[in-house]
Amino acid sequence: MTQPETPQNTYTHGHHESVLRSHRWRTAENSAAYLLPRLAAGQNVLDVGCGPGTITMDLAERVAPGTVTAVEITADALRLAQDEAAARGTANVRFAVADVHALDFPDDTFDVVHAHQVLQHVADPVLALKEMRRVCKPGGVVAVRDSDYGGFRWFPEDPAMDTWLTAYMDLARANDANPDAGRRLRSWALAAGFQAEDVTATASCWVFADEADRAWWGGLWADRTVQSAAAGHYVAKGIATEAGLAAMAEAWRAWARHPDGIFTVCHGEVVCVA
Repeated sequence: MTQPETPQNTYTHGHHESVLRSHRWRTAENSAAYLLPRLAAGQNVLDVGCGPGTITMDLAERVAPGTVTAVEITADALRLAQDEAAARGTANVRFAVADVHALDFPDDTFDVVHAHQVLQHVADPVLALKEMRRVCKPGGVVAVRDSDYGGFRWFPEDPAMDTWLTAYMDLARANDANPDAGRRLRSWALAAGFQAEDVTATASCWVFADEADRAWWGGLWADRTVQSAAAGHYVAKGIATEAGLAAMAEAWRAWARHPDGIFTVCHGEVVCVA
């Protein structure tokens, strides 16, 4: 019997160094603090969309001698996490290529199912959450965290930065992604079948304000704007020209140089009891 095709879309950012520069900064402490009280030694964890694996390895350390299964949509993407595990000497992580819309695991397999900055990029977030719920043991938790680009705030204000944000949100939606995912997580969880009393919604922020943080954050976004896969998408879809992208990148650098500069990245979070 022919299996139904799973939804597909385009990952806007790609895996350019400027993107990985941001992803490799993420830790369990700065990106999954809402989940940490739920973790315990011996748990079996699924990390969906593990990226370069920095959060994954932190989770593995916390649940040892339990295991973490790290999944990515392609073998090339998964190799980034495998390299991180080898570099750290982490032995309790398993790896698998898997699509979150159709996870190749039996029902009731994991104590914890985690995804960070994933649902904003998938074609069908509700279907993804249904699959995450399916593979989670009764009484276990599904935990997801996503940024909300509509909630990004910065100072000083600059029309060129407004142009960047509008262009990014237009591009993400053109790629069937959800740049305001953070505010939608609770509604998606309820649509996926979780009961309201079993869904705990929270929010948290990354803040970039001192000189070093501004230089790092502004620099990587300037580079992402003109060098990552997104740059080609902007031009191909008629959302921005190369000259326009260069102006957005310079706006990022100007913000980073400003001594009063601050940038706040808002995230939505939900912990759902299966």
